[in-house]
Amino acid sequence: AAMSGAFLLSCLLFAAINRRQRGPYMDEAFHVPQAQAYCHGRFLQWDPMITTLPGLYLASVGVVKPAAWLFGWTGSVVCSAAMLRFINLLFSAGNFYLLYLLLLKIHQKNKAVSGFQRILSTLTLAMFPTLYFFTFLYYTDTGSVFFTLFAYLMCLYGNHKTSALLGFCGFMFRQTNIVWAVFCAGNVVAEKLNEAWKTELQKKKDEKISSRKGSFSDLTRILRFLIKYLISLKNLVTLTALTWPYIMLVTVFFVFVFVNDGIVVGDRSSHEACLHFPQLFYFLSFTVFFSFPHLLTPTKMRKFLLSLRKHPVQYSLIAVISLFLIWKFTYVHKYLLADNRHYTFYVWRKIFQRHELVKYILVPVYMFAGWSFADTLKSKSIFWILMYFVCLLAVTVPQKLLEFRYFILPFLIYRLNIPFPSLYRQLLELAFYIVVNAITFYLFLNKTFQWPNSDEIQRFMW
Repeated sequence: AAMSGAFLLSCLLFAAINRRQRGPYMDEAFHVPQAQAYCHGRFLQWDPMITTLPGLYLASVGVVKPAAWLFGWTGSVVCSAAMLRFINLLFSAGNFYLLYLLLLKIHQKNKAVSGFQRILSTLTLAMFPTLYFFTFLYYTDTGSVFFTLFAYLMCLYGNHKTSALLGFCGFMFRQTNIVWAVFCAGNVVAEKLNEAWKTELQKKKDEKISSRKGSFSDLTRILRFLIKYLISLKNLVTLTALTWPYIMLVTVFFVFVFVNDGIVVGDRSSHEACLHFPQLFYFLSFTVFFSFPHLLTPTKMRKFLLSLRKHPVQYSLIAVISLFLIWKFTYVHKYLLADNRHYTFYVWRKIFQRHELVKYILVPVYMFAGWSFADTLKSKSIFWILMYFVCLLAVTVPQKLLEFRYFILPFLIYRLNIPFPSLYRQLLELAFYIVVNAITFYLFLNKTFQWPNSDEIQRFMW
């Protein structure tokens, strides 16, 4: 009922958006003609401005063409912008169901959580503003999330061949999704490591060591154990036997990178990889903003200040490293400064461009965000946290452009894995998402503007 109601609401919103914006908008100007070329059988035609692989267009043709034959559609309606956008609406319904199944699987041992809370969390995540907005445009995000979440679900159920195949589909939508295929393999490895670590603890009968404690001595012991475990040939053979479908997929990825001479397919000049470490800080701030009912609480703040007093040397070191990374590795993409249709343009101009020192002054905010983020994941094993953190770095740091869409998948995977919050906080989170979505769509539909020397109507968007 929740899924049907959400889909019906989305259909009404979809109709309103398509009435106001009939033609392709923003990146749709590249995606829609490319999909239409595929619709007409011109599979060798390719727009060099497109940077992703053709997964979205192949999936669209695979859905639209049989539907057109079944319902007798002809002419321009078959692969119109509206019809192609509708593909993402179907993917969004799939995302709703996958999010529910993932919450069910990840938190299956938590018997205190009611069915209503699971549905409420599913509805909230399905309406996550950055993802939900792009459900209504012909972008790669919704399909990319669908195949990645599906791969993650199959991984959790132990269907690793299916998971790798779905991971390949996700890779065909967006190349960086290979990181989440590695994440799925990492889940298997983390599980084995955790089992071996528990056995190690039982052997030593040392109850003071815990795979979930965060002290420096515990961390060094865990790292020593990790190195010892991974240099064992027997353990490597066992892990290879478990993760070979993902190893094959990663091999295919490296072959693609070698043949293509890079990850980006088309416009490489605007998508250069670099070590943009502050992207991690932007992601943590983004996560605190969208998860404030869980992360930005008085209790959390008190615990953080207490931790700060207990470990001043460690936090001072983290602050110095953060300042250095911001100083040496902050990059500003030309799109960020030039395109006033995106919210990131205003975030950068209103916050970071106010003064040269602002980016450094925000370090305490980043430190709290990082601590709070890690604190909510303490129910997971240290090996899972290390694996997720490596994947998070791999998917965010190489990106030069500050783009909120790049944060969708790491945020969803984080949010799926934190403990269930209280009903009050869940309702607050859902209400916040509804308000943000309402403002976003209101601005997109009603607050249009035009650039000088251009007749085209411009709209605000994520």
